[in-house]
Amino acid sequence: MEYVYAALILHKLKKEISEANITSIIKATGQSANDAQVKALVSALADVNIEEAIKAAPVAVAAATVAAAPAGGGEAKKDEAAAGKSEEQAMEGLASLFG
Repeated sequence: MEYVYAALILHKLKKEISEANITSIIKATGQSANDAQVKALVSALADVNIEEAIKAAPVAVAAATVAAAPAGGGEAKKDEAAAGKSEEQAMEGLASLFG
C-alpha cells in the first residue's frame, strides 16, 4: 500500500511517477523498497489516468457498500443510512486530500 501512497504523493506534486521517485519516497520513510513491486506499480500505472481513478474511487466504494448491505427491518435501514452518511462524509474528506 505504501507504494500506491508514494505514487499518489508524486501525482499530487505533479512529479513523474517513476521507479526512482517511488523508491526515493519509500526510502525517505526509513523502509527499503522492493524493486519488483516498484516496477510492477509503475508498469500498472502507465496507462491509468490517476485523476479519473481518484474521482471514481468514492463511487465504487459507496456502490460496494450498498450492494453488501443486508436486507432488514426499518431499524436496520436507519442504521445503514446513518453509516452510509458518515461513510460518505469520510470519503469526501479523503477525496479532498487528493483533489
